[in-house]
Amino acid sequence: MKKYFIQKSPFVVPTTDGKLIKEHHGIPTTGNIAISIAHMIAPPKWSEPFQTPEFEEYTYIISGKKQFIIEGETIILEAGQSIKIEANTRVQYSNPFDLPCEYIAICKPAFDFNKVHREEI
Repeated sequence: MKKYFIQKSPFVVPTTDGKLIKEHHGIPTTGNIAISIAHMIAPPKWSEPFQTPEFEEYTYIISGKKQFIIEGETIILEAGQSIKIEANTRVQYSNPFDLPCEYIAICKPAFDFNKVHREEI
């Protein structure tokens, strides 16, 4: 039995906000509940509601910029920068800029929509 798995067919998460999400490892793709890894592209002027996830989230910016509002503090990351946000932290993710933002998101344990706790808009 091989001791590795090459992901050639990531799961494309259906969205209604123009954001592209390709999950390479996680619950819907590999059944892994311990960690999820996704490649994302947030279009210009995109945003999500505030949320308080039950998992850690690590983000690495490949290109563009992404804005985070974490517990009331606004942080902007640019290409080559990364951030770790602890579980149970209130956060809002957005791209209020004029160019797309491409990034990798890693959640530990794996992203689970039932544990993200998005606030009503």
